[in-house]
Amino acid sequence: MQLKPFFKYTLFFGLFLSATLAFAQTDKQAELERQRRALMSQIEELSKLRQNNKQKEVNVLSQVEDLDSKIKTRQNLIRVTNSQANLLTQKINQNINKISELRDELKRLKEDYAAMVQKSYKSKSSQSRIMFLLSSESFLQAYKRVQYMKQYSNYRKKQGDQIKERTALLQETNARLIDQKEQKQQLIAQNKKEQAKLEEEKKQQDALIATIREKESTYVAQINKKQAEANRIDREIDRLIREAIAASKKESGATAPEREIKKGAMPTFALTPAAKALASDFASNKGRMDWPVERGRVYKKFGTSRHPTLPNITTYNSGIEIETAPGSVARAAFKGTVQQIQLIRGGGYTILIRHGNYLTVYQNLKNLKVKVNDQVNTKQALGEIAENSFNGKTILKFLVYKDSERLNPADWVYNM
Repeated sequence: MQLKPFFKYTLFFGLFLSATLAFAQTDKQAELERQRRALMSQIEELSKLRQNNKQKEVNVLSQVEDLDSKIKTRQNLIRVTNSQANLLTQKINQNINKISELRDELKRLKEDYAAMVQKSYKSKSSQSRIMFLLSSESFLQAYKRVQYMKQYSNYRKKQGDQIKERTALLQETNARLIDQKEQKQQLIAQNKKEQAKLEEEKKQQDALIATIREKESTYVAQINKKQAEANRIDREIDRLIREAIAASKKESGATAPEREIKKGAMPTFALTPAAKALASDFASNKGRMDWPVERGRVYKKFGTSRHPTLPNITTYNSGIEIETAPGSVARAAFKGTVQQIQLIRGGGYTILIRHGNYLTVYQNLKNLKVKVNDQVNTKQALGEIAENSFNGKTILKFLVYKDSERLNPADWVYNM
């Protein structure tokens, strides 16, 4: 008894489809695991930074901001872990179905094999096989009967091999199923721990927010003072860039067209062929540039944002603020020339690096390692990052300009 062709083709297609889905799910599971490990690393980094800030008695507003970042990261971790558990559930169900299909197929193969063995036993004597050959009406018929006996023997061997293969595959799938169930239980256990930590952090945040609301006017004044200080530093950097643009025009002998002045268009650099090539190279690396620190996390994003605890207060950030460990150094995000170095009150040393008509700006530095007109390479150390005067954290402010236009650094730096 042989497997019906329709059943064999259906079974083959089902196994092929299962294998394809399994590969796709394996890729997705690997990506989720990468995300999970990255988030766990971020939480560990945030915990270290927050512990360091606690020892420095950082103000309540900064503590709330720290907790807010940690809570959001932990929520992402829980979401990713849940996705992993759900994907494992799908794989477990698929393997349960696969085991059922393999058992059915194995049963049919064994039944087929048993029927062949029984038939072979009835005609196993050499005398029967000789008589079968001798009863042939012609040499051609005898030859065909010999071929038939060989094919029958080979088919029987093939059926035995298929039974062995399906048995091994069944055992392998069972082992994989057990492993997947263990992984799922571990993820569920981890999520329970993360949920408990999340609830504790939310309680801490609520307590800090209550403290802030008791003295809301005081904290609002602090935020406004900080924003005014940031605006003043931004104006100083804008002035330095305008001076650099004017100097580039003077060196090239170019002057701004009258229509550009009348329309109030943003001033632009005069570019040499080499500067144009560098600008083109810079532009082509959009989204792939290196981080300006070896390790760190985005503390404040670019643009206007609402305060996490004071919903009526919005702040503006001209770049991206990156918190890192004390003693860390700022690195050049792209090759270029040190255009300007300026000590700005409240902002530490600020370095402007020119990349054709693009600039990257590194603010809040000390112990500088470069000077004006130095040619720098990607990842070259520029200087040590100083502690922020407002919150005591080690924060680099990083800006990107095209001519005199501010750009969002997150659009340029890889995975920022």
